[in-house]
Amino acid sequence: MDKIIMKNLSFYGYHGAMPEENIIGQKFFVDIDLYLDLKKAGNTDCVAHTVHYGEAYEVVKNIVENKKFNLIEALAENIAKEILEQFSLVKEIHITIRKPEAPVKGIFDYFGVEIRRKQNE
Repeated sequence: MDKIIMKNLSFYGYHGAMPEENIIGQKFFVDIDLYLDLKKAGNTDCVAHTVHYGEAYEVVKNIVENKKFNLIEALAENIAKEILEQFSLVKEIHITIRKPEAPVKGIFDYFGVEIRRKQNE
């Protein structure tokens, strides 16, 4: 299946199980693959036959920046649900969320989650 790739989307959000994470906030990085058939869009050169990735970006941005979740698992689920509901051409979505400033004592690049969801799941 074809895919639209949205890589390293960067946002500032207020997600975390620690109370200060919901107040101070931190950076989140999101990768999204949207799986759909792009043949018709490729043949017609018409945006109506694909997913406008600018519009999908705005959906993700709104969720990450304006909602609060204790878990990045919940953040990922909400993004998947909203994209699948708003863009019926998307048959499957793969999301990776990275949290590089997690309040963990130690040296690390990031903590994260990765989920894959399908239409009508």
